[in-house]
Amino acid sequence: MSSELEVVVVSHGAAGLLRNCLRSLRENPPAVPTGVTVVDSGSPDDTPDMVEREFPEVRLIRMANVGFSAANNEALEDAVNDPGCRMILLLNPDTEVRPGTIDAAVERLDSDSRIGMVGVRLVTADGSFDHASKRSFPTPLAALAHFTGLGRMPGAPERLSQYRATWLDENEPGPVDAVNGAFMLVRREAVREVGPLDTGYWLYMEDLDWCRRFNDAGWTVFFEPAGEALHVKGGSSPGRRRLRQEIAFHRGMGRFYRRFDAPENPGVVNLAVYLGIGAKLAVSLLITAAGGFRNRSACGR
Repeated sequence: MSSELEVVVVSHGAAGLLRNCLRSLRENPPAVPTGVTVVDSGSPDDTPDMVEREFPEVRLIRMANVGFSAANNEALEDAVNDPGCRMILLLNPDTEVRPGTIDAAVERLDSDSRIGMVGVRLVTADGSFDHASKRSFPTPLAALAHFTGLGRMPGAPERLSQYRATWLDENEPGPVDAVNGAFMLVRREAVREVGPLDTGYWLYMEDLDWCRRFNDAGWTVFFEPAGEALHVKGGSSPGRRRLRQEIAFHRGMGRFYRRFDAPENPGVVNLAVYLGIGAKLAVSLLITAAGGFRNRSACGR
């Protein structure tokens, strides 16, 4: 293994997107010696065979569908235990790096020994900025405003828009509470201190949890817009989230709140938050069910 930088990509199907991701890494290699590991988490198609066939330089780990955190941790453990490895990049398979993307993140990480994690400017397929590139830890009010859309409206007051770290411009580098799990460059020493991703999250919210633990341990999380990557949001699981994913997303919300915020809040606030998460899950499941019914009806016509 022994590369200065190890790139870890967890896949579960979506072979086309993973192919584009790996091609972008091949065509835009960073200046530092780099290895790439793909952890296939139980793909139901021939994704791992495609990796072996088309990208022989990539290290492939085949696993059952153990969840995003556990799959990443499989490769993280190897990298953290490798004395020649300085940095690990967790990269989603629905991303594509561009010329200089990784170099800009590495340069920022090397600029300050207390920077433990760097994220870059993510853009969607139409070229617009992905606001999840930089985030603040959500308050109950900000989370409610974000998911209802009020916090995403132009001119929304900061207490409502706070989750999107609107105080920092999308082209302005600076420390933030959290970056997006689609691109997380982390310092090996920081991971050794903070620990791996929490496997209590099967999918979703594990990146926010990790950023919180980095911050709590005194490591800076930094947003570096000089690097830019394409993020096909939801590309690795196209369409609306399926039932298991919806439940995992909302369980993740509850777990994050219970771990970090509930101990500081009165019981009545905690009850309101948990009821709100439950209500949001119920609405999401109804929307998902309605979408499935419409799809089945369309197929029958």
